[in-house]
Amino acid sequence: MASVRLKLTFPEELITEPIVYLVSRDFELVSNIRRADVREHIGWMVLSLEGDEDNIDAGIAWMQSRGVIVDPVEGDIVQ
Repeated sequence: MASVRLKLTFPEELITEPIVYLVSRDFELVSNIRRADVREHIGWMVLSLEGDEDNIDAGIAWMQSRGVIVDPVEGDIVQ
């Protein structure tokens, strides 16, 4: 089992979409949201995803294909 910490930044049209729920369900991942700020015109969150490494990679690719900006996080610092 692998684990990765990420910062997700959502375009305005995806703020109300259940992206994290869908990626967790469809790619068999466990998500743990650490921090988030979701408002009417901006949304971001820092979370960890755990699961099979191939599923994590596929889930990240799926989120990026939807327009989510995905950045790696080391410790408390966004890369």
